[in-house]
Amino acid sequence: MVETLLLLLPVAAFSGWLVGRRGHSAKTERGGIDIPSDYLKGMNYLLNEQPDKAIETFIQMLDVDSNTVETHLALGGLFRRRGEVDRAIRIHQNLIARPTLNKDERNQALFELGQDYMRAGLLDRAEILLSELLDSDPRHRSALKLLLDIYQQEKEWQDAIQVAKKYELRTGENLSTSIAQFYCELAEQVRAKDEPLRALKLLKKALAEERSCVRASLLEADIEIAVGNVKSALRAAQRVEQQDADFIPEALPLIKRCYQTLGRMDEFTRYLQRLLADHSCIAVVLELALLIYDAQGGKAAEEFITGFLKHTPSVFGIERLIDLNLERVKDEVKDKLLVLKKVTGDILKNKPMYQCHHCGFNGRTLYWQCPSCKYWNTVKPVQGTEGK
Repeated sequence: MVETLLLLLPVAAFSGWLVGRRGHSAKTERGGIDIPSDYLKGMNYLLNEQPDKAIETFIQMLDVDSNTVETHLALGGLFRRRGEVDRAIRIHQNLIARPTLNKDERNQALFELGQDYMRAGLLDRAEILLSELLDSDPRHRSALKLLLDIYQQEKEWQDAIQVAKKYELRTGENLSTSIAQFYCELAEQVRAKDEPLRALKLLKKALAEERSCVRASLLEADIEIAVGNVKSALRAAQRVEQQDADFIPEALPLIKRCYQTLGRMDEFTRYLQRLLADHSCIAVVLELALLIYDAQGGKAAEEFITGFLKHTPSVFGIERLIDLNLERVKDEVKDKLLVLKKVTGDILKNKPMYQCHHCGFNGRTLYWQCPSCKYWNTVKPVQGTEGK
């Protein structure tokens, strides 16, 4: 309450200044100063800690003209930043209703009210206002940015694409990463409606926007497998290595399914060996260890993993090594290994598998848009000892 009263003091002072200026003219003509009753009433509300009534009184006193528009806008902005959105909305609505505003002043008031509605969660109203503003000023950079935020929140991806491209033209800023993700979101929606071919066309557009879009390649591979185009799926999944090698663990299950379906597991083994030579990745090691286990037995698989762990520590690798040893040790040793397995399991259970490289958010689920900072394509698999 005290902070609100302090916030109103500048408005009261400005109102008093206007009264004084007008009173000076009256004094020149009549020899005295007439203080308007509304000003006294507003001050009375202020002194009696009735800020809502004080706001209404002072705002009504401040006739909207070139001298007072900025005061209205500043007061509304202050209330919005303080979380008092209803008050901000009242002030900006009152401002827009005045016929004396010029075009620029009205556009500024529309933009402020649009921000009020967004802060209040009234996205439909904000969208209408910002669209009206863009009809008046198609190059309004801030309005385009807010409208883009709204379409993302409402999951209106086609509209988001259109606005993002307009924003690129207006500002020169490259939004290809976001636009590619919007096409992927559309592809997900279309796929859910059982329209795989249409979804694949949208993914091609995503890759045209950003060739390094890992999500588009993974989705393409998954859809191609579903419709029986296994060779196309394999090409899409293997593309991930060139796009971003950190996502190899995400692509491996799809790649393995393709080789299995094609009956080319020997080729899969050679592919994994080449991957391991180029990328020190525990996920590749564990896949190779499975193939070695099937072909040569547990001891050979154990030696293979141990050789990797000597120069590249990995909790996942240790856990698999424990599993292999459990198969062939005596009971007294097995109990000790089970304790170690529980420790490694607890470590992996409580550690995040993915982290945002922009804000540091982490979790065990891969998000293509960070839930914290809302940036696209900044969440990646965790690397290092506890990574995949």
